[in-house]
Amino acid sequence: MGLYTEEHNIFRRTFKRFLEKEIQPHLEEWEEKRLVPAWFFTKMGEQGYLAPWIEEKYGGAEVGFEYSGIILNEISKLDVGLGTIICVHSDIVPAYVASYGTEEQKEKWLPGASSGELVYAVAMTEPNAGSDLQAITSTAVKKGDTYVINGTKTFITNGMNAGITVVAAKTDPKAIPPFKGVSLFVVEDGTPGFIKSRKLDKVGIHNNDTAELVFEDCVIPAANLIGEEGKGFFYMMQKLQQERLVCAMVAQGGAERILEETVNYAKSRKAFGVSIGNLQHNLFKLAEMATEVELGRTFLEDLLADHISGKDVVTKVSMAKYWISEMVNHIAYHGLQIHGGYGYMEEYPIARFFRDVRSLTIVAGTTEVMKLIIGRNLLRD
Repeated sequence: MGLYTEEHNIFRRTFKRFLEKEIQPHLEEWEEKRLVPAWFFTKMGEQGYLAPWIEEKYGGAEVGFEYSGIILNEISKLDVGLGTIICVHSDIVPAYVASYGTEEQKEKWLPGASSGELVYAVAMTEPNAGSDLQAITSTAVKKGDTYVINGTKTFITNGMNAGITVVAAKTDPKAIPPFKGVSLFVVEDGTPGFIKSRKLDKVGIHNNDTAELVFEDCVIPAANLIGEEGKGFFYMMQKLQQERLVCAMVAQGGAERILEETVNYAKSRKAFGVSIGNLQHNLFKLAEMATEVELGRTFLEDLLADHISGKDVVTKVSMAKYWISEMVNHIAYHGLQIHGGYGYMEEYPIARFFRDVRSLTIVAGTTEVMKLIIGRNLLRD
């Protein structure tokens, strides 16, 4: 028996109809404005499509993580930028509160994740610290029953819309090794000293709200510390398994949509008296693309099943993040090439996907970092 049952399939069809009716008509507007409105989150939340794994007592649907897989797959087929927004809000950031937060923190913040009333972001990356998270320089100094945060974060998905931002900062900048000095905090929107500095202008995923955040003597309650001081790096490493899994899901959804668009175009476009799909080079290229997309889907579903069962899949997750994000990029390259001149036109979905998927080999750990993890784990074993 596969991962998905008929109940899952019914959910998928229902969610797909929701996207077509409520979300798809607004895509062009959001692309032009380079920001999704707040109602996007609340509309998703009303239907139970945000963080469905959260327990019922905190406002969630308390269903299996495979439902997150369905949501990410379908929304990424529609738009990779929206897929990235949702994976961060639903499946990456609330997991820190759910796993390491106090009961009071869960009751305070998790219901907003499910309803969409509190948009979630995570602020790890800094101008001089990307994949090397232990090199962050933002600080959090304890003063009485508060912490004072100073520093700058960049490339923060959902940064401008965020109501809740989980922030990584050094509580002990002199710790040896450095990762032992990292702690995690929740900073709420409107906190004095928390500045949403600017929305960043990117090559693609234009509707994806990506921001630079600045903390200038930002005072938060000591009760906003997540878990224990000095354990932040450990918490991030624990959650990166799921973060990279959902990023691979976004890439897979994009690859499936690109293949679909390319096959349809190859059937309808004529050249030399036949559909271009029947030209041998294109026929072979479509066969290669379809095979790679199917391999990605099969690997991902097997990996998701292992993750749900609680297995340690760090190495396989790194493989999926690396391989599927690279795969979708060359699928996009060949898909655009088969479209020819029309593929370079904004009116064709392939043009947007070609731009948008480029980010997926970078976010949540670059391809190169994934290969380091895979290689080191192989040697360790």
